[in-house]
Amino acid sequence: MDLPVLWFWIVAFFFVGYFVLDGFDFGVGIALPFIGKDDTDRRVLINTIGPIWDLNETWVIVAGAALFASFPEWYATIFSGFYLPLLLILLALIVRGVSFEYRHQGKGVEWTRWFDWMIFVGSAVPALLWGVAFANITQGLALDENFNYIGSFFDLLNPYALLGGLTTLTLFFYHGLVFITRKTEGDIRDRARSLALKVGVVVAVLAIAFLGWTVAAHFSVAGLILALLAVLAFVGSYATTLLRRDGIAFALGAITVAAAVLTLFASLFPNLLPNTLDPSNPLTITNGSSSDYTLGIMSWAALIIVPFVLAYQAWTFWVFRKRISRKTIIGDAHEEPAAVAA
Repeated sequence: MDLPVLWFWIVAFFFVGYFVLDGFDFGVGIALPFIGKDDTDRRVLINTIGPIWDLNETWVIVAGAALFASFPEWYATIFSGFYLPLLLILLALIVRGVSFEYRHQGKGVEWTRWFDWMIFVGSAVPALLWGVAFANITQGLALDENFNYIGSFFDLLNPYALLGGLTTLTLFFYHGLVFITRKTEGDIRDRARSLALKVGVVVAVLAIAFLGWTVAAHFSVAGLILALLAVLAFVGSYATTLLRRDGIAFALGAITVAAAVLTLFASLFPNLLPNTLDPSNPLTITNGSSSDYTLGIMSWAALIIVPFVLAYQAWTFWVFRKRISRKTIIGDAHEEPAAVAA
């Protein structure tokens, strides 16, 4: 396999990891006003992702760095053309991260409520805009001869892209709700399951429409197979959620997200960015990649580093695998004075 092709799929792997992992983080944040009836409930929800959300978020940094080093032309076109959407995503992620750290500072009910809403917005905005961005990448942009985007921000808000954004928004919401059923106990778990079954119906309609549009407009055998895999995995996730098999449901939900993202990359291949202004001059893996020497050094680095990253991620999930309940939160609150006194 050529190094540019290899690195196209490595970049795809990093984005798949990001959307699978940070996707359920977004879903938990979106679920906050729907599942959390009081502050204790909301603390339970936040604690389900408390030890891992920042680790999950680092995947987008790795994906962006890999994209910059392996396909600098692709990186430059995307980040200049999507400047405003990516800025909004960055601001939303900052707001979300700050809110996780500051909501528990004990400044009063209004203080906590504001940060809870900031977590919701900081989760919903990226979940929507990532879908809009990747749909536009798959569909293509109006590029000049130097591969600079010459359209406007509103050109990015086309029907296909908006459908992609709604698909990722609802899919991540569902993914997060299933994660909550996997990580909590009692009434919160039941409410999350009930809402997941309702949201799942919306996801099914949007995802079938979006993936069907993608395969029809950018047909490839691999894309068709991956789209069918995403649909089958989602059906399995929905069925096992109904049967209260939370671990299996979450695993199948993760496969759904991974297969859906890979469908977009498979539909894009071998292009990096189709050119809607001049279809005969797209940005491709060949004319948009770094040198073989650069990609060779990066390949050795990835071969050494990525297994350690995966092992650490797996170890983190294992350490924080236990379920959380209202009793856990109340018990921790009762233990705080004794800990301070000690």
